Amino acid sequence: MYRQVGSPKFNKNGMIEKGLIIRHLVLPNNIDNTKMCLKWIRENIDNCVYVSIMTQYFPTYKAKEYEEINRKINKEEYDEVENYVYELGIENGYMQDFPEENEEQYVPKWEY
Repeated sequence: MYRQVGSPKFNKNGMIEKGLIIRHLVLPNNIDNTKMCLKWIRENIDNCVYVSIMTQYFPTYKAKEYEEINRKINKEEYDEVENYVYELGIENGYMQDFPEENEEQYVPKWEY
């Protein structure tokens, strides 16, 4: 994808018009996977790429049946990922705030 679209290009309002933003959802009990993904991005893609670290995961439906993913990430996991981003020197991107108690803000209101 990066070879196809290249480095981000922004318009005068700061909106990206072309380029790549990599979105990564942090899962509970799986910080090592997040670190591997971030390290791969840093080592294999130009540092101009933007990385968006998403922390809004919460268990729904059948995810609640699996202990490993039956919770939101905790503050320690969040801090570990944030520190690792800085350790790697990833300069461009976004770190979503630590999740609030109201996870419903991330769930679309479906109408039937």
